Amino acid sequence: MREDGFFANPGVIVKVSELTKLYRTSAEEVRALKGIEWEVAPGEAVAIMGPSGCGKTTLLNLLGGVDHPSGGKIHVGDRQITSLSERELERYRLLKVGFVFQFFNLIPTLTAMENLELPMLIAGTPAAERQRRCAGLLGLVGLGEKIHKRPEELSGGEQQRVAVALALANDPALILADEPTGNLDTENTTAIAGLFASLAEHYGKTVIMASHDPKAVEQFGKIYHMRDGRFV
Repeated sequence: MREDGFFANPGVIVKVSELTKLYRTSAEEVRALKGIEWEVAPGEAVAIMGPSGCGKTTLLNLLGGVDHPSGGKIHVGDRQITSLSERELERYRLLKVGFVFQFFNLIPTLTAMENLELPMLIAGTPAAERQRRCAGLLGLVGLGEKIHKRPEELSGGEQQRVAVALALANDPALILADEPTGNLDTENTTAIAGLFASLAEHYGKTVIMASHDPKAVEQFGKIYHMRDGRFV
């Protein structure tokens, strides 16, 4: 891992065993995940491909502590997150996991820098350190000259770069990206996917990206395919 002053936490192992997720309605029961066994090494960048409804988003939500499994276990580093309390999961999501979604999820009234400061503010990071990290992270994603721009003043690709920097704000060990290039053109898809791959290669982060776009996963060393709630 390369040391640069704002990345200190290396990637972690991610391991799931007998992982299941059921969604029940009054009319039916849907098995979104069907007993998955899977492992990602620390500092590895992997992609998950599959059609809509195959279980990609469900899996990422479980790994990120956003949802609870119906059965099985999830280990992230030395923690079994399926046994964490709601308060512990809040800290886990804030400090250990960085999320990037298809939609940029930026607050439109705030500048790029102000958007990045929010999770650090919640984590209790001092003001001087927040500003230093914001400038460094926005420089890392190629937006060092646009730190005071609001989302409406940025292109779609630039907004997604801010979203990537936002995911890195608290130096998480695990980066989860759910269709992060879904709203981007080919050029920006390649650039954003390359940025995710570089987080593992140069900074040792564990990166898991879900996509249905073959172009988006070309730069990933490992590609897993899902169908009907299982890896195939």
